[in-house]
Amino acid sequence: MTDSLTLDRETATEVAEFEPEFIAAPATPARPGTPESAPEPVPASTKPRARRIAFLVLGIVVALGIAIYAISRLLAPPVETTDDAYVGGNIVAITARDGGTVLGLHADNTQAVQRGQTLIDLDPATQDVALAAAEAELGRAVRGVRSSQSAVEEGGAEISAAQADLAKAQADYARRKAAAGDGAVSGEEVSHASDAVTSARAALALARAKREQAASAIAGTGVSDNPAVLAAIADVRRAAIEREYMTIKAPVAGVVAQRTVQLGQRVAAGTPLMAVVPLDSAWVDANFRETQLANLRVGQPATLTADVYGSKVVFHGKVLGLGAGSGNAFSLLPPQNASGNWIKIVQRVPVRIALDPAELRAHPLRLGLSVKVSVETANRSGALVAASAPPAGGTQTSLDGGPEVDAKIRRIIAANLGG
Repeated sequence: MTDSLTLDRETATEVAEFEPEFIAAPATPARPGTPESAPEPVPASTKPRARRIAFLVLGIVVALGIAIYAISRLLAPPVETTDDAYVGGNIVAITARDGGTVLGLHADNTQAVQRGQTLIDLDPATQDVALAAAEAELGRAVRGVRSSQSAVEEGGAEISAAQADLAKAQADYARRKAAAGDGAVSGEEVSHASDAVTSARAALALARAKREQAASAIAGTGVSDNPAVLAAIADVRRAAIEREYMTIKAPVAGVVAQRTVQLGQRVAAGTPLMAVVPLDSAWVDANFRETQLANLRVGQPATLTADVYGSKVVFHGKVLGLGAGSGNAFSLLPPQNASGNWIKIVQRVPVRIALDPAELRAHPLRLGLSVKVSVETANRSGALVAASAPPAGGTQTSLDGGPEVDAKIRRIIAANLGG
């Protein structure tokens, strides 16, 4: 009996090993009160078949992805790419035009300022005194012109009096000379009458000279365009400009950086006090290899991504121009390749990329940040060298005193002209 059971088990094992057509399903526990049913066999080839289908679908998806990528690469425009690119921009230095003591600081690092906003106040006491002195000198010059005009009128009156004296002296001399012929007048009286005529003529000449001298100071000019008055007006303007130097304003809108000045510090003319960086006019200097420059042209479109924002933010720009030389050519100690052993190194040339100001305002970039640049080179009709253009960086209004100074000058002149 035991041998028969052993043989049946071995036979069952061999059948399971060499003919695994069916696999017994796991036994389901019978519910109480129900007869036990025999388990249903599950085909053994179901799982391998599903696995093969999954691998087939995955292979088809990968093949389609490769095909789509290859087609996109073939149809995409040619580009030149570099990650050796950094944000650049203007660093506007704020300096003192005239010396003074710092009385007020109205901006600090990282703060945004607007164009024309007051940054620093210097002590204006000395300039206020100089301006007051210049205004007083202008009033004195106006009064001097008035005095010259009066001198001309006075000289005319003196000439009239001298002419009357000369006519009287000539008449006396004529009467005495006629009387001397009859012996009624002595020769001495005739001589005195002749001397009186000579003196009257000299007095008339002196009066005319004085009048000419007084007229020469105001000849051909009025009060406002008299040379003395113009010189005094220039002194007033100079004093007003120097007074305005005591208030240092932002020449451009941007962010304050590199503030070195302190409250109460005495600064000299030309001392750097801080800097303002206009972030909305930043650009990118992309350092392309010299082997990539053949297809680069001015005006080609470019797309950029910055490490600070990642690939989610894409900037758009265009090529402004290519640098005049590689970095080695402008270094402090350029390499001397003509001496010693020489190893060829691929050089890089900076290519300036202009950015969209609206995109910069939406996502500001800081100077020196790393950027990845891709330039589309399909259109090669642009120039290899940028055309000459006016210097960039904007303009600033001259500190000439403005209309306030003109109004003050007119008031001073009117006050000293009198009635």
